[in-house]
Amino acid sequence: MSDWLRSLEGTAAGHDAALALALLAAVLHALFGALQKGRHDPWLSRAAIDGSYALIAAPFALFVVPWPEPHMWPIFAGAFAIHAVYKLLQAMTYSRGAFTVVYPVVRGTGPLFTVTFAGFVFGEQFTAGQWAGVALLSGGILGLALWNLVHIRAQRDTMIPALWLAFATGGFVALYTTYDAYGIRATADPFTFLAWFFLIDGVLMPVLTVRRWCRLPRPEITALLQRGVLGAFVAYFSFGSVMMATRLDKVGEAAVLRETSTVFAALIGWLVLGEKVGRVQFALMALIAAGAVIVEVMG
Repeated sequence: MSDWLRSLEGTAAGHDAALALALLAAVLHALFGALQKGRHDPWLSRAAIDGSYALIAAPFALFVVPWPEPHMWPIFAGAFAIHAVYKLLQAMTYSRGAFTVVYPVVRGTGPLFTVTFAGFVFGEQFTAGQWAGVALLSGGILGLALWNLVHIRAQRDTMIPALWLAFATGGFVALYTTYDAYGIRATADPFTFLAWFFLIDGVLMPVLTVRRWCRLPRPEITALLQRGVLGAFVAYFSFGSVMMATRLDKVGEAAVLRETSTVFAALIGWLVLGEKVGRVQFALMALIAAGAVIVEVMG
């Protein structure tokens, strides 16, 4: 399969595959965000997910995929550091702000930064039409956050610091997307990067949250572990899909398409959870979708 994926790089078929993978990542990322923000402490939810995907990835990293080349170890170290800061910021954001407010802010700022970073790192160029699409998509996402901020009363006393943390988290989303795209392109086999990334990345949060786990009753631990295993498989396909997309085609375009996850998050809330979605929210979601389409068509 690795040889087949490498044969698609830079081709029209690779572009189409990257488009499909980025949209799949968007759907799954919306689910992943809801899993972390659910009824449990966001720190513990993330620790359960990370620990689960590290344990599942270990045998694949050690015994299945080709061993990483020597130059990959510093790259893994950099990825670990960037993702560590991102996770800490994300957990602090989710602890202080309502999910439907802070999640769109994180995802809305990410594309703007990522397209800029990808231009510097990979020399990618966006047309004026594509920049208009990025602006439309990000504007729709941030508009959704603003609408929710006005109408949602949860955690109002901590909302201002949560919003600042959300902007910082969005910056690190862009940073890790660009850096990981560099990492997955630096190894001959993309599955080597993915397997070792999940093994290394999954260590931090379980270690940081040991004391919180010790205070939990056994039923809560069981429920968290179940959520962790589910989240691990969602993370594999969500993160793996967008990373494969960045290897096959442009990093900036994949990042923009992934941020349609905000639309899918709202649709999941409406169709599955029975949450009310009004005309303003539908209009903003239409702007987000239109922005993504413009980025793709004008490329």
